[in-house]
Amino acid sequence: MPGPDTRMRPFDRVTHRRRRDRAAAGFGQYDFLVARAAEDIADRIAAANRSFDMAVDLGAHNGALARALADAHLPPEKLGTLISADISLPMLHQAAGLRVAADEEALPFANQSLNLVTSVLSLHWVNDLPGALVQIRRALKPDGLFMAAIFGGETLTELRQSLAEAEIEQEGGLSPRVAPFADLRDIGALLQRAGFALPVVDTDRVTVRYTDALRLMADLRGMGETNAMSERRRTPLRRSTLMRAAEIYHEKFALEDGRIPATFDIVIATGWAPHESQQQPLRPGSAQARLADALGTKEHPTGEKPGR
Repeated sequence: MPGPDTRMRPFDRVTHRRRRDRAAAGFGQYDFLVARAAEDIADRIAAANRSFDMAVDLGAHNGALARALADAHLPPEKLGTLISADISLPMLHQAAGLRVAADEEALPFANQSLNLVTSVLSLHWVNDLPGALVQIRRALKPDGLFMAAIFGGETLTELRQSLAEAEIEQEGGLSPRVAPFADLRDIGALLQRAGFALPVVDTDRVTVRYTDALRLMADLRGMGETNAMSERRRTPLRRSTLMRAAEIYHEKFALEDGRIPATFDIVIATGWAPHESQQQPLRPGSAQARLADALGTKEHPTGEKPGR
């Protein structure tokens, strides 16, 4: 019997859960990126001119967002109930407050039951991100807020290039080693496709400096962010290939002090469940002033070329 179509399911979710389970015990030593993104999300929630009675944090890890919100000292009426949800039970056990085991690909929440849905550095492992976003939008009440931090853009580009070059050189072939990441425009388009109103997307680029590539890889294991792609090679990376990748990384990307940079692009995506009170685009042809007048130029009918 043929296996699942990895084009439709690029990530092995069972392996991803196991790696997150394994990382749970020591995650507090490696959660600096999750903590940074959680603080950003917490600040944005505090600045939103809304109150949120029922909120869910998807892919909550060890409850980093709940702690960031507590540190933000929000007024009691700002945020009511916050539920931390994660695919990993060992990770979830470290979160405080209400918790539920949940997979981002199959949400257990009723339609229009939530005022706020957040996610901090978890949705990049979802196979069907458009489908997950639709589920999130449906779970939100009208005018409910979705806000997520997602690894995207050029995240780990240096490691990707170094591993690819080393594997081709040492083994004469190439296998997926670093997961693909969506770019800013793709995520914005997905929000619109899922039916979110007023979508906004921006990026926080974080460059972490390491003594060598092996230290970076150790951090990725500690974060639970190692390779869980469905088409990954099942045999371990050869030591010779690993060491060559570390050499290439240093040769191509080393900084003046001898350390190497690792790029992490944290994309912050925001969207609202549609509501009649929200700003709406004007109907075509309803403008009260001509653009040509504002620009001080002459308007030409469609198809007519302006004179030279």
